[in-house]
Amino acid sequence: MSVDVRAKLAEKGLTLPITSKPIAAYVPATRTGNLVFTAGQLPMVDGKIVKEGKVGADLTVEEAKALAEICALNALAAVELVAPIDSIVKVVRVVCYVNGAPGFIAQPAVANGASELFMHIWGDAGIAARSALGVAELPLNAPVEVELTVEVA
Repeated sequence: MSVDVRAKLAEKGLTLPITSKPIAAYVPATRTGNLVFTAGQLPMVDGKIVKEGKVGADLTVEEAKALAEICALNALAAVELVAPIDSIVKVVRVVCYVNGAPGFIAQPAVANGASELFMHIWGDAGIAARSALGVAELPLNAPVEVELTVEVA
């Protein structure tokens, strides 16, 4: 069953963004068979990081969770470069990297920003295997980065 992704995003007042150009030597997404893998997506809007810094020092968990949702939107835009967005039938895996202050351990709460968006769009098919990892630094001093793997029809 096909899901109208744009309509589901509109329910939350969101739209699918334009994909940012890669900042290094990679592609935003690649497809093999019925799987699409995205590169790590940063919380970029109009080519700029929305907010920089470390979660737990410069940003709250709620601020970082909102940035993870932006990363998820950017990941969906990257998917659309190689497959129609409405052809997604299952979110397979979500990986969320969190640039946290020393001692920060709430990475899963940050990752929920991405996971909850996918569950809103696809219901049970949006529930994925997930890793939420704390890292010392991220590119451009981003607080969060999200990678996505989806199955397409």
